[in-house]
Amino acid sequence: MRTSEYSDYRSVIADSWDRCIAWGLDHEYEPTHLEPEAGRLEEIQRVHGELLSVTEAEVLPYYRNVLANSRCLILLADQHGTVLNSWGDERITDARLKPWFQTGANWQEQNCGTNAIGTAIAVGAPVQIKRNEHFLKANRSIIGSAAPIFDAHKQIAGVLSVFSDAYLPQAHTLGMVRLLSQSVENRLISRLFGPDHFQITVNTTADNFDSPWSGILACDDSGRIIASNQRADQLLGTPTVDARLDELFTTHRNHILGHPEHESLQLTTRSKVRLSARLKRPSMTKHDPERADPTAGIRDAGQDVPLPSIDNLEYGDSAVKRCATQSLKVLQRGVPVLITGETGVGKEVLVKALHQASPRKDQPLVAVNCAAIPPELVESELFGYEAGAFTGARAQGSLGFIRKAHKGILFLDEIGEMPLSAQSRLLRVLQERVVTPVGSTEGVPVDILLVTATNRPLNARIDSGHFRADLYYRINGLRVELPSLRNRADRRFLIQSIYAQHRDRGQADELSPKVLSALENHPWPGNIRQLVNVLRVAIAIADGEEIQIWHLPEDFLAEFDSTANSDARTEGPAPTEATNRDEEVTDPLARTLQVYHKHTGNVTQAARELAISRNTLYKRLRDLGVR
Repeated sequence: MRTSEYSDYRSVIADSWDRCIAWGLDHEYEPTHLEPEAGRLEEIQRVHGELLSVTEAEVLPYYRNVLANSRCLILLADQHGTVLNSWGDERITDARLKPWFQTGANWQEQNCGTNAIGTAIAVGAPVQIKRNEHFLKANRSIIGSAAPIFDAHKQIAGVLSVFSDAYLPQAHTLGMVRLLSQSVENRLISRLFGPDHFQITVNTTADNFDSPWSGILACDDSGRIIASNQRADQLLGTPTVDARLDELFTTHRNHILGHPEHESLQLTTRSKVRLSARLKRPSMTKHDPERADPTAGIRDAGQDVPLPSIDNLEYGDSAVKRCATQSLKVLQRGVPVLITGETGVGKEVLVKALHQASPRKDQPLVAVNCAAIPPELVESELFGYEAGAFTGARAQGSLGFIRKAHKGILFLDEIGEMPLSAQSRLLRVLQERVVTPVGSTEGVPVDILLVTATNRPLNARIDSGHFRADLYYRINGLRVELPSLRNRADRRFLIQSIYAQHRDRGQADELSPKVLSALENHPWPGNIRQLVNVLRVAIAIADGEEIQIWHLPEDFLAEFDSTANSDARTEGPAPTEATNRDEEVTDPLARTLQVYHKHTGNVTQAARELAISRNTLYKRLRDLGVR
């Protein structure tokens, strides 16, 4: 635990004790358990029926599969600290405390002093209260961890807590209860708003959508945010409820809400943060034939996409070829490889190609996104743990990612996001080639080839104290940098190749020169990942026909126009380029779409520049599928 975190933690306990003294409590005080009035308990449970139902759906499977062999008790309380339900082993408490773990008991600080449930409500944040940190001596036989559950409007709806009579690794137990409470919070939003609203899931990368730590936005047809979770506010850096999509993102709301369901979409916030997003339409219209999934053909065509290989990584770009050949040579000799480059340049594709070309292709390739694992769980997930090592430990223990990669390749993506505590253990593993599971003193030999990747400069992380310099020099055997798509010499051939992999059967073998030129000259801030998404969307909208300019997504064209305008301001007048641009967009519909984007969806201004009526413009936009 870092010094600042420890100070904050001690401050939470100290402030709680001060509140207890102010309420007139002393350490010897023994609270009186009062049974709720007749009918009151039924009323409380009726009011919180949805919370109870959702929590049980999340907690019960977790308890049966993970916690069944642990001596712990899970409690759900409402926003006032009244216990609504419990799961687990009541043997953790002596007879004197049993009534406090029954439905109807109340854990407010005013009555029970410093405790997990009451203090979590008081501070509005996850807490862990160890034995002697309880203000009342009567509660010092237990350890509790609790996390608030927030509703769609960021108000506390309840508290989920885990109690045990054993000394536990506090970070892991607190991480577990945070994970469960976040899962409950997300499911509440989906259940309450999913039937009638669009649901947009956002995260830093597209492979983290199913994580409980994803941001969730529920919005109506106009793009107004009706509900969201806390993580969404953190990722976007602003309160999101009652905001509109156009206020949060640079992409027009019509493009976001019209995007193929479940397909990844790259979005940029107004504060210039790039996020990956996935759309889910209102469930009540899921079977509406007019809302048929336009990407069904894409998934069929994508089944024939070949596995990545060293030979099909590049189509004439010397930098990519050099990265691949050098990485393979040194990796085969046991030298670790560090891959750098912008987000979306294909770091994971390179790793898969290296695995396929190496003598270990029949052994496991274990890929771990260090940024996707909650910090409290990184060590147990990476290094594994012994049976019964902590509350939540599986009865048979866990191998961990490193041991799963034995005899194969371990790929640690976003290595710069790994917590310092895990970095020191990883360094020992790399030095000694032995991994010691959490809760064990016995080391297990491992044979792994290591590949790491980052899109952030590790030197800056070292200077700020967030990354160990000795670990950096251990993983930096060979450092290679994959070029961005806009700087690749082979992007024309790469674009045609990706199109050929995903096109519908019967569609043209190659893109037209006009479309290819637009794609080749795009700035591509999201690199190859963005290119794949743009092509898949265009293929879906074209629906078997040859792709035209107006089939390309709106945000793609907006980025293109923005870059062109920026270049023009920087370089001064360029009549020949402007002439070429005008000649390139001669189709009336394509010109309409260009002007519509130029005026950011303002119909009146667009119609005036095109010298047509608003009704004519609306008709063209309907033909384009924009409105």
